[in-house]
Amino acid sequence: MTDHAITISAFSWVPDFARGNVRDLPVRWALEELGWDYKVQLLDAKTPRGADYVAWQPFDQVPAYRDGEVEIFEAAAILLHLAEKSGQLLPADAAARARAISWLFAAVNAVEPPLRNVSTFPLFYGDSDWAAPAAEALTPFANKRLTRVSDALGGQDWIAGEFSIADIMLTFILRTIGGTLVEAFPSLTAYIERGKARPAYQRAHAAQLADFAEENAPA
Repeated sequence: MTDHAITISAFSWVPDFARGNVRDLPVRWALEELGWDYKVQLLDAKTPRGADYVAWQPFDQVPAYRDGEVEIFEAAAILLHLAEKSGQLLPADAAARARAISWLFAAVNAVEPPLRNVSTFPLFYGDSDWAAPAAEALTPFANKRLTRVSDALGGQDWIAGEFSIADIMLTFILRTIGGTLVEAFPSLTAYIERGKARPAYQRAHAAQLADFAEENAPA
């Protein structure tokens, strides 16, 4: 439990394919791992948020976080803040800690972009002539990145030796946008399943789903 009330932002409704996949999930997961209470400020995903929210999250996205001491946005940055604030979810050993922080940022900067291109082009631009050829052309690079992740994981359960914020972000990305590409890597599918089996993940996932209200669906 923290001394300050924590609030995170999330959406009150998303389409079915996005449920359980919105980026407030890793933040909820970390908070559940810590056992910290938090409130959720639900936002309408269909309309732009006001100036007050943009001052909190400049890109009008979720999640954003505040705890009475700081306001912060971007899921990876929030995870790092929570780990530093709590003294948990990062290894105590300096070398392992540095490795975990490196993988936290690698997840969003080196792993996510090539996977996202391959997975979202057919999803959002499937009617365009260029979408399928573009995704096919980008697939070898995405597979190369997944190979590097698999090699780095090796026979470990977690990417930096012990469970950390790096695993929260990396498994979230692999699960949500890895799609069939990840299925070709048994070590990565097992890695995702280990993350999903954690009680804190299950509580976070259920909490996100519970916040979606059908009355907020587009008419």
